[in-house]
Amino acid sequence: MSKESMINRARDELFSHINRCGVLQAEDDDQRHWMEETIDYLAERYPDLSDADLQDLFSVGMRFCQPAIPHGRKRFGFDPKEKKLESEAATSPGQHEEELVSQEAAGENTLQES
Repeated sequence: MSKESMINRARDELFSHINRCGVLQAEDDDQRHWMEETIDYLAERYPDLSDADLQDLFSVGMRFCQPAIPHGRKRFGFDPKEKKLESEAATSPGQHEEELVSQEAAGENTLQES
C-alpha cells in the first residue's frame, strides 16, 4: 500500500471514529484527550506513518471537531456552558435589572457632567 493511500485510510478511519463516538459534543479538553488516544491507536494500526503524519491527522481531527458551523447540540443552542450561565441568571433575575439601571444612571451622570 502506498504511503498516500495509507494516510487517506487512516484519515477516513479517524473521521469514522469521530462520528461514531460522539466526541463532537464533548468539551474541548475531553476532545483533545480523546484525540490523543485515538491518534495513538492509529499509530499502532498504521506503523509506517511518521510522527509528522500523525501530527497532521491530529490537527485535521481537531479542526473537524471545531467546525465553523457548530455540530449537534451546540448548533441548536444547547451548549452546556450556556445552560450554566442561563441557570445562574435565573437564580437572581432582579440583580441583572438593577445592574442595568445603575449602569444607565452612571452613563446619564457622565453625559450631564460633560
